[in-house]
Amino acid sequence: MERVKEIMKGSMILLGLLISGCSSANNDGWLTGNLRGMNHTTSEITRFSVDGYGGLVGGNTCCISLPVKWHPGLKAHVKWKSSSKKLTSTFPGYEDSEKYSAWEKEVLKNQVQHEAIVDIPEYDDPCPLTVHFLTCNQVKVTTACAVYGAPNYPINEPLNMTEPATCSK
Repeated sequence: MERVKEIMKGSMILLGLLISGCSSANNDGWLTGNLRGMNHTTSEITRFSVDGYGGLVGGNTCCISLPVKWHPGLKAHVKWKSSSKKLTSTFPGYEDSEKYSAWEKEVLKNQVQHEAIVDIPEYDDPCPLTVHFLTCNQVKVTTACAVYGAPNYPINEPLNMTEPATCSK
């Protein structure tokens, strides 16, 4: 019984350390927070990362590191893969492994890799870093605490934008 108590105590300490790792500043001038993505296009964003930290479109991912204090020239290196929603919407389910494997192979074959280096806007109290995927392979990032659609949210492009016939550089 003592052994079980020791294991439970150790597990709780480990869980506490893991949870606090995504929410607190560390002592070397960096803090960690959530990373999230918002897709404004009609393509499917199948995966993305910022400075090597992986993220989810439509959800939070722990964690990304940002400097405690913003400084001029602070950049985010965003990499992402996109695929046609038409392809990803034909998901066959997992029951028929041959159909699933063929679908997965087709989706992976048709993914397109993109990357951009963008400025991280000035912040005082950083909240999650949110990457907005726009048409013409453009991205914007923000550390705003407000949510998309709120009057004080800095990025206001609509969702489900279709690609224009030509993209300016």
